[in-house]
Amino acid sequence: MAQRSGKAVNSKVPNATRRLRLGLGIMLTLLLVVGGKLFLVQGLDVGGMAEAALNSRMKQTVLPAERGSILDSRGTVLANSVIRYNVVVDQRVNTKTENFKRLDDAKEKLVDVSREQGLTELAAALGMEKDAIREAVTGQQPYYIVAKDVKPDVEDRISQLQIPGIVTEGVSKRVYPNGSVAGGIIGFLQDGTTGQAGIEQTQDEVLKGSDGKRLFEIGADGLRIPVGVDELTPPQDGKDVKLTLNSDLQYFAQQAIQSQSDKLGAEWGVIIVMDVKTGNLVAMADTNSPDPNDPGRVAAKDRGVRAVTAAYEPGSVEKMMTAAALIEEGKAKPLDTFTLGPTYTVDGQTFSDSFAHGTEERTLAGILGYSMNTGTVMAGQRLSKEQRYDWLKKFGVGEAPDIGLPATASGILTPWEQWDGRQEYTVLFGQGVSQSTLQTVRAFQSIANNGVMLQPRLIDSYVSADGTEEKVPAAEPRRVVSEDTAQQVQDILESAVTEGQIKDAGIDGYRVGAKTGTSESPCDDGKSGFCGYTASMVGMAPMDDPRFIVEVVLQRPKGSIYGITNGPVFRSVMSQALRTYNVQPSTGEPARLPQFAK
Repeated sequence: MAQRSGKAVNSKVPNATRRLRLGLGIMLTLLLVVGGKLFLVQGLDVGGMAEAALNSRMKQTVLPAERGSILDSRGTVLANSVIRYNVVVDQRVNTKTENFKRLDDAKEKLVDVSREQGLTELAAALGMEKDAIREAVTGQQPYYIVAKDVKPDVEDRISQLQIPGIVTEGVSKRVYPNGSVAGGIIGFLQDGTTGQAGIEQTQDEVLKGSDGKRLFEIGADGLRIPVGVDELTPPQDGKDVKLTLNSDLQYFAQQAIQSQSDKLGAEWGVIIVMDVKTGNLVAMADTNSPDPNDPGRVAAKDRGVRAVTAAYEPGSVEKMMTAAALIEEGKAKPLDTFTLGPTYTVDGQTFSDSFAHGTEERTLAGILGYSMNTGTVMAGQRLSKEQRYDWLKKFGVGEAPDIGLPATASGILTPWEQWDGRQEYTVLFGQGVSQSTLQTVRAFQSIANNGVMLQPRLIDSYVSADGTEEKVPAAEPRRVVSEDTAQQVQDILESAVTEGQIKDAGIDGYRVGAKTGTSESPCDDGKSGFCGYTASMVGMAPMDDPRFIVEVVLQRPKGSIYGITNGPVFRSVMSQALRTYNVQPSTGEPARLPQFAK
C-alpha cells in the first residue's frame, strides 16, 4: 500500500510543475507587457500622453512689457506707462481649500499653510482688512477681482504666497503728464494698448516691447504644485523715443497761436520753429491741440498735426524761391530794376498788387519787400516754364518731409506741361501750387543755411531700457543754391524788414529776415469759389548767422485780410526761441537794400 501511495504522489509532480511554470510564464508575459507599456508611455511617450498631461496642469500668467516713454530733447517725459496688476481669485478653488503647501523662504522644504494664514498674509500685502479679503475670495465665482492697480513689488509678494485660486493679471496704464502740450504730435492709444495717432502710432513697434510670462503647474484640485514647474520669462520693455522738441518752447508756441487764432476768429493756426543748423523741429504748435489723456474732447479734425497734414496755396512766401532761382540762374540781381505800372499783362493774363500804386521803378529787392505780384511775374518771365517747375522741385515742393508722423502731405505741383495760361505765372507767387507749412519752412531753411537743405527732424534717438541711446541718422543734406545766392536772398529778406513792409517782424537787438504770404482758400465743400484767406509769415534770425526759422500760419481769419498781420506773433515766438537757446544778439549792420531805383 505504501509503495502504491508513493507512486501516486510522484506521478502528480510533473503536472504541478508544468502548471507552476505556465503561471510564471503568464505573469512574466504580463509584466513584460505592462513594463513595455510603461516604457512607451513614460520613456518614449509615443502618443505624447505625458506631455499632454503636463500641459493640462500648466497655468500661464502674462507679464506685460512696459511701453517705452516719449521724451522731449531734454528728457522731459511727454508720455510714459506704468505697469500695474489686478489680483484675481477663482472663489471655487479658494473657498474649498482649508490648507495648502508651499516652499519655505529658503526654498528647501514644503511647509503647511492654513487658509486663514494665507488670507492674513494677502491682506497685509495689499494693505486691506482681512475681513474684506475673506469676503472677496469666498464664493462660487470663477473670476473675481480682489484688488486693482497693484504695483509690481506687491505683485511679486503675492505670487510668492502661492495662495490657491489667487493669480495676478498685468495691465499697462499710459499717462501724458503735460496734457495737450504737443498732444497731436505725441498721439494716443487705442484701447490702452495700440498706437492710434502721432508718434504713438508710427513708433508703436519700437515703443511696445514684448510681453513676458510666468508659467506654473497646478494639480487636479486647482491648487498650485509647490515643487512643480515654475518658469519665468521676463518681459522685454519697449524703447523710449526721444524727440527734438523743447516742451517749454512748444507750450509757448501753442499759447501764442491759440491766442492769435482766437483773437482773429481763424479756423486753425500753426507755428513751426526749426533749428537752421540741424533741421531739428524744436516746436510745432497747432490750435486746439488734443490732450492724449482724453483725445475725444476735441473734434477728430483737430487731433492731427496740421503743420504737416494741411496743404494749401502758400501765397507770396513762394516769391523767395522765384528770387533765388533768378539769381542762381544769372537772370537777375537784387538791385536790378523793373518798371511797374498799376497792373501787368502778359499773354492775355493781367496781374495786380494788393495795394494801389502808379508807375514805379522797383528793384528786385523792392518787389519782394513790398510783395508785388506784378514785379514777380515780370522778373519771373526770365525763367522758362520748365525752369520754374524744376526750381520748385529743388526747394522740396511736391516732396513730403518724412519726420515720423502719419498723413504727411506732399502738396500739389502739377507738371509744367499741364499748366494753363495763367498757372504758369501764378506759381511764381505761390498760387496754383500747394504745400504744407513744413515744406515752406524746409525751403527757407536751405536759404538760411547758406544754400544747403537739411531734412526736418522730429525723432532724435531711441533709448533702450539699459540707457543705451541710438541716434536716428539725419538724411543726407543737399545743396539747393550756391552760398553766394543764399546770401543775396538773405539780404533781400532782411531788407523786407528794414526797408520794406514787414517792419513789425523786427526784434530789438537781433537782425531778422522775413516774408509774408496771403492766398485765397477754396471752400471745403469742393465747389468753386473761395471761403477766406490763408495768411502767413516766415522768417529767420539772427541774420549774422541764422539759427532759427519760424513760420506762423492762420487759416481763414475773420475781417479784412489787409488788416491782419502775424508780425507780433512771429516776433514773440522767435524772441522766445532765441532766449531759450541763449543766442547772442547781432553785432553786424543789417542789410538795407534799396526798394526803389535811384
